[in-house]
This record gives sequence, C-alpha cells and structure tokens, in this order.
Amino acid sequence: MSVTDLDARGNKRSPAATVGFSPPRPPATKGRRFPPDPLPIEDIVKLLGACTPQRSGKIGELSAARLRALIIVLWRTGLRVSEALALEERDLNERERMVIVRRGKGGKRRLTLMDEWGWTQLDLWLRIREALPIGQVFCVLNGPTAGHAMKDSDVRRQLREAGGRAGIRRHVHAHGLRHTHAVELWREGLDVYTIQNQLGHARLDVTASYLRGVAVTEVLKPIGERKAPLMPLPS
Repeated sequence: MSVTDLDARGNKRSPAATVGFSPPRPPATKGRRFPPDPLPIEDIVKLLGACTPQRSGKIGELSAARLRALIIVLWRTGLRVSEALALEERDLNERERMVIVRRGKGGKRRLTLMDEWGWTQLDLWLRIREALPIGQVFCVLNGPTAGHAMKDSDVRRQLREAGGRAGIRRHVHAHGLRHTHAVELWREGLDVYTIQNQLGHARLDVTASYLRGVAVTEVLKPIGERKAPLMPLPS
C-alpha cells in the first residue's frame, strides 16, 4: 500500500476518494422493462447452426459446443441465465429429467424438468465436459479460472454474435429463450400455474406477462371452436 492510499489520519482511502476514480457504470438496460420477445423455432434453429468455432484449435471447438448446449438448456428449461451458469453436475438428474436450481431468484430452491430431446443434446456437452476441471457445467475453458462458471457478460456477447452470424434480424438474448419456453409450454397445453412453477415466478401475473407474446387471435381461437350444446334446443 502506498502513502497516497492513506488519508491525513493514516486510514485507508475509499476508492471513490482516489484521483482518477470513475464509478462503475450501471447496465444500459437497468430499470427498463422489455416486452416478451419469444424467438420463433426457425430463429432458434439458425442460432444453433451458428454455434461454430470462432477461433482455431481445441478451445474454439469447445466454446462452440458449450454455447450450443447452453442455448439448449435455456430454451428447454426456461432457466434464468444466472441459474444456468450456476449449475453443477450434481444438479442434473437425467433419469428423472430433473434440473435442480439451488439458488434461484430470491435465494429460492426449485426443481425444473427438461424433455428427453434436451437431455440428449446436453449429453453431448457433458461428455466433453468430463475432460475439464471440476466445477460448473458451463465453465471457463482454460486459464487459472478453468472449471469456474462463465460470466453472464460473456454469454450475452456470444449470443449476440451468434445471432448476427445467423442473420437473425432481432435482438438475441438469454431471457428471450426463457420467454420462448413459456410460450411453447402454453401452446402445448400446459396451464399457467404449471408454467409458473417451471419458471420459478413468485407471482402469477409475471408468468401471465410472459404469455403476451402469444397473439390475441391464438388465445381466443378455442372459443370459436367450442362444441355445440349437448341438449337439443327448440327451433
């Protein structure tokens, strides 16, 4: 510690009091609310196809395989990106098709499920992951932090770049895959309470807001397909 790090009383200075200090900038999107933005299946297929090595050698191949597996998990479970990055191998129960979220939003623990196809795709990465240091499933690949969880900023960048390579004319982000998961579950006939449990929402209205990505005509379609009354009516 240098003398300039101390104040007149000999106490350590606050970083904010040092010359040249600039406070960290908050994220540009802090405090802003975005409407649900589910990705159509065609764009997800393009996004997965764009998970190709962006540098030569083994690290480039590993990075591409890791991104593809992460997209699969985000899409087929609806996990928040922070929840996916915190996953360890012990949190995966393929036999029960269960993914354990140990500390979700608000520190809450919950169970989510993933379909058989999703597990098949994830297994491709898990077999590769066995050769890497023990740690999080979606980990840093090399260097002193190898095996530790990747940063969410790296995920945002890689998804954005993959979306550009895929020619997707919209903002590609992890939360959009969570929106996609919710809408697909609704279209497959699951009720909003089940979707709420899968996503880990504390309030039902938050889950309902995710389903605003469904067109009004699609929501009302069952009304137009109602059966005729069972009792005969006088003509």
